Amino acid sequence: MKIHEKYINRCISLAKNGLGATYPNPMVGSVIVYEDKIIGEGWHKKAGGPHAEVNAVNSVKDKSLLKKSTIYVSLEPCSHFGKTPPCCDLIIENEIPNVVIGTVDPNIMVAGNGIKKLIEAGIHVTVGVLEDECNELNKRFFTFHQKKRPYILLKWAESQDAFIAPLEKLEKKPVWITNTYSRQLVHKWRTEEQAILVGTQTVIDDNPQLNARDWHGNNPVRLVLDQNNRIPKDNAVFDNKIKTIVFTGSETSVSQENTTFEVIDFKQNIAEQIVNSLYKHNIQSVIIEGGLQTLQTFIDANLWDEARIFKGNTFLKEGINAPLIPKTSSEKYKIEEDKLTITKNYD
Repeated sequence: MKIHEKYINRCISLAKNGLGATYPNPMVGSVIVYEDKIIGEGWHKKAGGPHAEVNAVNSVKDKSLLKKSTIYVSLEPCSHFGKTPPCCDLIIENEIPNVVIGTVDPNIMVAGNGIKKLIEAGIHVTVGVLEDECNELNKRFFTFHQKKRPYILLKWAESQDAFIAPLEKLEKKPVWITNTYSRQLVHKWRTEEQAILVGTQTVIDDNPQLNARDWHGNNPVRLVLDQNNRIPKDNAVFDNKIKTIVFTGSETSVSQENTTFEVIDFKQNIAEQIVNSLYKHNIQSVIIEGGLQTLQTFIDANLWDEARIFKGNTFLKEGINAPLIPKTSSEKYKIEEDKLTITKNYD
């Protein structure tokens, strides 16, 4: 492995520690190398907190070595004042002579300006090391800034006979198709994404909390479709414990401290209106958990980036059919008797 790739790969590994905690900022990792030895490293841990480069510099015990070192960073150092000072200024102030960058920041507030500032300060800059891997690391951040919408994941579980739910339910709670480990994995995913979206019928039938109670981490913003305000106000989604956005067809409900109502036209392109609204709310990723009509709406609009499909070891014999998704290359995994297929949309 080439020397630059070795250290950018370490940056990527460090950055992943921030998954789910850095929104709306990207995940970034940084290492500082002196004579082929890492003398400092860090990652961006939380929005509003120090950036990766700051944590890396602070971790170096002998600061005099910085003037003879190379700093590696998975994403272009910022050049503007936000909640924290520009990382470019920190690098320049510490007279670090070499900077190796994985990929350019797509945020219009940076977008090459950080690289330009470093070069103008006389620093030797290398850009584009493991660029594809660094872009994949921040696929949510890149989608948000380049496509002006959140990264969209679809998730559902289907039975062996390809049903996602029975036709009739006796109780107001979910009918589990997958095993405990698969369900825990879904809660882990919820901590990694900024929001979770479900349709009206799912809320009425299951009364879900839409939180991450089975995994340590942040709860996603709850997104609920309720065109005709049919969801009872005593349902869990209206408990005001988690930020919630309800997409409705009429202005009949009043927004509260933690619950916002957004009016959209359900006769027009629903999926497009929702992603436009989420962009306005600065939401960079959303996991859509059903049911069939909601999932198929986004599939038909070709507004999805990734589908995560469980097949449980269960037969329902009759029920609601699973969504239809275009056939494309996929990765397959086993979670005990459950099967997980992950498909990406490259259109």
